[in-house]
Amino acid sequence: MGRRRFLQSCGAADHDLSRRAFFGSMAGVLAGSTLGLNALAAPTVVEKLKKDQKHAILIFLGGGASQFETWDPKPGTDTGGPFQSIKTSVPGVHISELMPEMAKRLSKHTAIIRSLSTVDIGHSGVKLLGGERTDVAGIKMPTLGSILSKELSQTDSTVPDHVAYFNTKNGANFLDSAGFLASRYEPTNLFSRVRPQANVLPPAMTDTDHLERASLRDQLSQEFLIGRQRDSILQSHGTAYGRVRDLMASDSIFDISKEPQKVLDRYGNTLFGQQALAACRMVEAGVPFVKLLRGWWDTHTDNFDVHAQLVPHLDRVMSVLLDDLDERGLLKNTLVVTFSEMGRTPTINSARGRDHWGKCWSVTLSGCGIKPGAVYGKTNARGTEVTEGKVTAVEFFATIFAALGIDHQKEYHAPDGRPVPITPYGTEPIKDILV
Repeated sequence: MGRRRFLQSCGAADHDLSRRAFFGSMAGVLAGSTLGLNALAAPTVVEKLKKDQKHAILIFLGGGASQFETWDPKPGTDTGGPFQSIKTSVPGVHISELMPEMAKRLSKHTAIIRSLSTVDIGHSGVKLLGGERTDVAGIKMPTLGSILSKELSQTDSTVPDHVAYFNTKNGANFLDSAGFLASRYEPTNLFSRVRPQANVLPPAMTDTDHLERASLRDQLSQEFLIGRQRDSILQSHGTAYGRVRDLMASDSIFDISKEPQKVLDRYGNTLFGQQALAACRMVEAGVPFVKLLRGWWDTHTDNFDVHAQLVPHLDRVMSVLLDDLDERGLLKNTLVVTFSEMGRTPTINSARGRDHWGKCWSVTLSGCGIKPGAVYGKTNARGTEVTEGKVTAVEFFATIFAALGIDHQKEYHAPDGRPVPITPYGTEPIKDILV
């Protein structure tokens, strides 16, 4: 089965060792000092905690983007299509001519994996978001976004832990799930908008009304909890409701109109660009995980026409986002991940399209913990086989965790007490692209 690591705990998920344990240990240390817990509010301590917090942004290309028209072009072959490749800032490395901005930045920000090989090639994107791991014996596994929001969040945070943006209505297959984790790590899903409607009270309800309703709910919950204090699901439910006022107060981080006009112009007046700018603002405010679903890439017909429109837009928004994070001093602690639910076939069908393909395709990692300019794995001249460095979905996920300083073999505990590692036992990250 491979190596297994068991935590010394009673089995409750809350006992898993993580960054959040820092607050508990600090409380114990400071309680006996003359400063007391107010020391946590000291500007130097707060700023240090905020500065060191890690974040992740996932750019998910819903529908399945083509590796041939992005990160692994094969010009001059029967599979290559009409686009040429261009040099990048990394000597000897070429990407599609549709991505001139990312070509300039490759040596500064980004690593490419050209040898991802996955089993499921359907539009069940949530399976890949779960690392192609299936639910077992009635236990619903958490997906990537919920795991990262749990691992990277701060205990006393007043901002959302997990925000998911969709610029397409085709999002039902791409919804993250906290599974057996606390409901706090479920996503705030925003379809075709930048700011959540739920952060604003309905016209008929005053702020006093809202506070009184919250007080009544708390009172009823406390009565219901009598004799059930050890029920983690009930406690999680109460915690989620308890954060409502804080989340409503955080509405300003979604308001991109507060940005200078030159910043708005850089991102462009498109929904995907505006959502990317909002993601940058959220990271700056302390949100641990944001997903940007950019669709729709399912090019069974007219593959080249669609990619000629979508890839340059991705190139612009992705490059601006990386630059902006870097200029704000955030990129060194923010990992930007770009992938889809599958790649596209080497063969070009009769409708000038590419169909679903999982045998070998490309993904990227930028920023935190990554060697910029690294290119891992190779495919053959026609892009039909991996010839070097085959990577599975769980190895890719392990690399994401490792880049963010998360133990990829860390165990959670399911409601029945069984240990559940966040990647299967024995999985190893791709060390060649990690710093």
